[in-house]
Amino acid sequence: MSWFIKKRQQKIAVEAKTVRVPEGLWVKCEACRELIYRAELANTHNVCPKCGYHFRIGVDERLENLMDDGYETLFSELQSADPLNFVASKAYKDQLKRLKDEGQDQDAVVIVEGTLSGHPVVMGVMNFDFLAASMGSVVGEKLKLGAERALAKKCAYIIVSCSGGARMQEGTLSLMQMAKVSAALAKLDMAGLPYFSILTDPTTGGVSASYAMLGDLNIAEPKALIGFAGPRVIEQTIKQSLPEGFQRSEFLQAHGMVDRVVPRDKLKDWVAACLAWMLPVREA
Repeated sequence: MSWFIKKRQQKIAVEAKTVRVPEGLWVKCEACRELIYRAELANTHNVCPKCGYHFRIGVDERLENLMDDGYETLFSELQSADPLNFVASKAYKDQLKRLKDEGQDQDAVVIVEGTLSGHPVVMGVMNFDFLAASMGSVVGEKLKLGAERALAKKCAYIIVSCSGGARMQEGTLSLMQMAKVSAALAKLDMAGLPYFSILTDPTTGGVSASYAMLGDLNIAEPKALIGFAGPRVIEQTIKQSLPEGFQRSEFLQAHGMVDRVVPRDKLKDWVAACLAWMLPVREA
């Protein structure tokens, strides 16, 4: 009757197979919190396809989106130093050295000369990866030289702003750049040459209080944070709650501080159309 007896079989442990997903394939949107396939995000100019949130992008991608091929980088020899030599100077020098070792050799702004849809332009693009694109002496000098280059070439000047404000490590010298760049932009105005200011997330502090808001056209990306002080500081100062969307580009457009909010994928065409109206393409 052995067939009625159930024989116990020794269980063999089987290692569970796990599928490992390579890191970096997915990105979580900071607005809608949805997961986005990174390759899909690259095809939409780093704009969330689900909610339209504009991710921050680097200088190279910004120039690729706006400039035609063959642009030239200007004033790359200018490098930040430690002009004040204050107590925390060693930490500042270490930061500058580390950034240079990482390949960040253009400081917090890159100035290029080339064409945008065939229109000659000089463009400055701020680099948030370099000390939050803080405005130091080199940033101010390069932006001023860019304005003078546009004046000499009799072409439009465009600055793409993205900054945390003045560079505290350079103190008053940093604040002086506000007046210096503004004076250079005034020369363009007197010469009848257009200056376009493109405001991206975030544009704050001394940058927003000077050249970022002085454009003949102030253009902003959707939902960009634009303002001088942070919302929490303002609320604590005025002892009142701020309206919804305060300091966002749409709010500023509704109150006359921004001329137009333009999505990233339409930005180049929109700027080109404005240039065609202000400065028609010159015949070679």
